[in-house]
Amino acid sequence: MAKTELEVSAIANGTVIDHIPADVTFKIVQVLDLYNHPGAITVGTNLASKTLGKKGIIKIADRFLTDEEIGRLSVVAPNVTLNIIKDYQIIEKKYVQYPKLIVGVVKCSNPKCITNHQPVATKMELFDEKLKSLRCVYCERVMQQNEIELL
Repeated sequence: MAKTELEVSAIANGTVIDHIPADVTFKIVQVLDLYNHPGAITVGTNLASKTLGKKGIIKIADRFLTDEEIGRLSVVAPNVTLNIIKDYQIIEKKYVQYPKLIVGVVKCSNPKCITNHQPVATKMELFDEKLKSLRCVYCERVMQQNEIELL
């Protein structure tokens, strides 16, 4: 039987975040503060995916992500695809990579770090790409993926 309908309807203008690991779909909603977006938002999770097994997708009508938001997204869900939509057409496709340097997005887990006591923007560098661990540039604390807390 041929598949004739989309599982998630199209949007006229906005951003589609695709190929999200299913277990972080709602974390992205939180990280991007989509609860307060006045336009339509479609969230799908546990959708069939050939590469991920199960994936999530988020369609945000009339909103385009800033570089800062893409940075936040890259920490939570590297390797997702961003589709920029205008007039129901994909006009740009971006592949989100885990960044080499993250500024002002991740809180240092070291309570003695200067970033937790002074008005200094945090700076985290990629320590181990495979494990997705980060190291604070200031105090050199290494944080594993499960320890990473966004500001």
